[in-house]
Amino acid sequence: MRSDTERNRRRLIKAAAYLVARKGSSVRMIDVAERAEVSTATAYRHFGSVDEILAQFRFDVGQRLLDFSTKCEDHGLVRLQAICEHWVRLVVKHGGAMVHTRSEQGYLARLRASTQYLTVQADALLPAITEAAEELGIQDPGDEALFIWNLLFDPREIFDLLRTVGMTEEQAGRRLFAAFCGAMVGWDADKSGRPVEQRLGAVAVD
Repeated sequence: MRSDTERNRRRLIKAAAYLVARKGSSVRMIDVAERAEVSTATAYRHFGSVDEILAQFRFDVGQRLLDFSTKCEDHGLVRLQAICEHWVRLVVKHGGAMVHTRSEQGYLARLRASTQYLTVQADALLPAITEAAEELGIQDPGDEALFIWNLLFDPREIFDLLRTVGMTEEQAGRRLFAAFCGAMVGWDADKSGRPVEQRLGAVAVD
């Protein structure tokens, strides 16, 4: 890709993220183009809509999570906790725009339809989830675990914990990770027909 073409794409993504984080979903393509200092026609040559730009923005954030996951040398629960805590940091740094990106489709429907910004996130999480499930003594929950993770680690909910409850990033990351592990154990217990209280003892998170 030509350097000026890539530069314009980067400017449009950065502009859209900035504007949507501050103004919400009312941002128009003309606003993004003006912020990026390109013509509206140029903006439309790169992206069909503001939503399309935001999808690329979410993919880029997911790629950062995947890069972290790939380089992480830990294993199992320790690795999963590190990835979860890194996601919280990414949300604090980049997630303002993601709060305003919603879909009428459910998470699993979009994931199983190979929505790009979700599949890259799944690639970052699933290996660590598989390792963690083994440590917890439960069956690998597959993409159902991603469904649970998405409920807990939604950027909107992370900002709620930080701004409303007053948690630090570190507290939010640790507690959401602990809740995620407990939720996976409870999910597995119900699928296996075992009492949940017999399985929760497997979760020991600092």
